[in-house]
Amino acid sequence: MQAAANIAQSQLGKLPTAVQPEYKHREDGSTMKALAWFGATDVRVIDAPIPDITEPDDVIVKVTGTTICGSDLHLYHGEILTLRKGDILGHEFMGVVDRIGPNVKNLAIGQRVVASFQIACGKCRYCKEGLSSFCDNTNNSTLQNYMYGTRDAGFFGYSHFTGGFPGGQAEYVRVPLGEVNLLPVPNEVSDEEALYLSDVLPTSYHCVVDTGVQEGDTVGIWGLGPIGQCCARWAKLKGASRIIAIDQVPERLERAREQGCEVIDFSKVKDVSQKIHGMVPGGLDVALDCGTFHEPKTWLHKGMKMLMLETDVPETANEMIASVRKMGRCGLIAAYSGFTNGFNIGALMEKGVRFIGNGQAPVHKYWREILHDYIMTGKFDPKFMISHRVPLEDMSKLYAAFDKRVGGVEKVFVETQFSSPPSDGTPKLTRVDEWAH
Repeated sequence: MQAAANIAQSQLGKLPTAVQPEYKHREDGSTMKALAWFGATDVRVIDAPIPDITEPDDVIVKVTGTTICGSDLHLYHGEILTLRKGDILGHEFMGVVDRIGPNVKNLAIGQRVVASFQIACGKCRYCKEGLSSFCDNTNNSTLQNYMYGTRDAGFFGYSHFTGGFPGGQAEYVRVPLGEVNLLPVPNEVSDEEALYLSDVLPTSYHCVVDTGVQEGDTVGIWGLGPIGQCCARWAKLKGASRIIAIDQVPERLERAREQGCEVIDFSKVKDVSQKIHGMVPGGLDVALDCGTFHEPKTWLHKGMKMLMLETDVPETANEMIASVRKMGRCGLIAAYSGFTNGFNIGALMEKGVRFIGNGQAPVHKYWREILHDYIMTGKFDPKFMISHRVPLEDMSKLYAAFDKRVGGVEKVFVETQFSSPPSDGTPKLTRVDEWAH
């Protein structure tokens, strides 16, 4: 599939963009540690050239914290198109400014910053509205443009389908248009609090806000990884009266229960929608898909995926449509990428369901609000989701452990040689071999 997608994209050519993904190497030939993709379930920590200023608006960030995201598993399994051997992965990172291009005036060397996972131009109609993930000018993928009719912004470390930009699971990252795509971090905010402004915090907040969670709503959340757990907290802050959380991982269900959620273990419930209607007569006001498309539950969709008759599965979407009330709202923040079979379009229409593709979250729209109004005021402490801290050298082992959900792993703070010691109340450094059994 990767070879065919790469051939197709090569034949289609590249679209013009405001930035280029390739970077210049340091003149002294120095190298860094970075996590690179070489095939399905084959990721390796390699020595890669350290990036240098390539375009005048560039900033080189020396990484002090990075992480692994559930959506990275789609890359790990080779489910995202146009991956190439040697691609550096990772789209969530922060650090300190190491070098700046001649056009950069508002950032200084040594300043702490967090990067958005998307690369925005700051000038197009979407960027002017804060919708940075929909930027028109940074993703050169003709294949995505062909498949979707338009294209997202360029993303760090997420294949050539999103522009082919080297990612943040590395010791250094080149950030194009650095003044647009980096947020200064105040000294009183720890790295463990700031790092997740790059993706998981704005993504979960966007899901709740964009799907329109309101005071008094009853909300169902499918998938209780870090995004789902954060969505539960955001929904409570927005006034939801009840939250029903659906997963099968005992530790996740217990964590949601501790937060006051009612829980459903879908491995023990034959019909989730029927169960929900028994708990909530008439159905949910809002349903949020915070799960994954690469783990089909039924043999039918396992077979169709294996035969490549579909790329994504509709099981969660169908459960949500059946579980909401008439005129209810369904939000998809789970990272779907292609096509599915058996979608219940009839129920969608007949019930008047508002089915909302949240899109990739526009980080720039929310990250200042989340930082200043929620993190710095103590209303939202993102450290709750950090289960482990590991060194970058263990990144390939972390992918395997994260994929299998062993050792209670959830959100991980991955440190580099440049990281500060762990802040109070966060996990101490361990090696993956110590807990991944």
